[in-house]
Amino acid sequence: MQYKVLDACGFELATREELVSAARHFYNQGWMLGTAGNLSGRLPDGSFWVTASGCPKGELGLDDFVLMYPDGKVYQPSSSSKPSAETSIHQVIYELFPEAQACYHVHSVAANLVSNLAQGDRLSLPPLEMLKGLGVWEENPNCKMPLFENYLRVSDIADEIGKRFQSNKPKIPALLIRNHGVTVWGSSLQAARNYIELTEYIFRYMVAAKQVLNSEF
Repeated sequence: MQYKVLDACGFELATREELVSAARHFYNQGWMLGTAGNLSGRLPDGSFWVTASGCPKGELGLDDFVLMYPDGKVYQPSSSSKPSAETSIHQVIYELFPEAQACYHVHSVAANLVSNLAQGDRLSLPPLEMLKGLGVWEENPNCKMPLFENYLRVSDIADEIGKRFQSNKPKIPALLIRNHGVTVWGSSLQAARNYIELTEYIFRYMVAAKQVLNSEF
């Protein structure tokens, strides 16, 4: 299959502009401090832009991205920029969910805290109204977020995601990596941004609720 890079004045430029905007917003929320986290946006031909490795997320520019083919190859291998070390996770998400047009991964204190509240390989989420924003329209939903161990080799995390989701697709477009962060995917860049905000709200609620339960009145 031949992949065609779109006109820099068209869709692909708008994709990088939105990724820059999202990164700065997440940085300001404290979810992408320093060089932590990674974002990607998919183009109509199946290729995707992903944040380059080692770039401060609060200061991203349009050149701080690497264009990847769907098979994981870099479009311009001679470039000095290297794709995020977690690109393999984005790749497996796009393979598993053809409708996904964006994949966002952030690190936050709340996400790391709640990852240690999970029993087994799933985190039970409280039945909050916010779950509707993640596509869960049920009364008193019993919703669980898939949890994965934080292996040193990111490719091992990606492999585990692929194996588990092949046979058991998640109820919501999100997963959590223990003591690492949350990853979401959406049918648009805006949807992925919304999902990050919704999951982080839920995580903060869970942390606050545990603090209240453990308080002495």
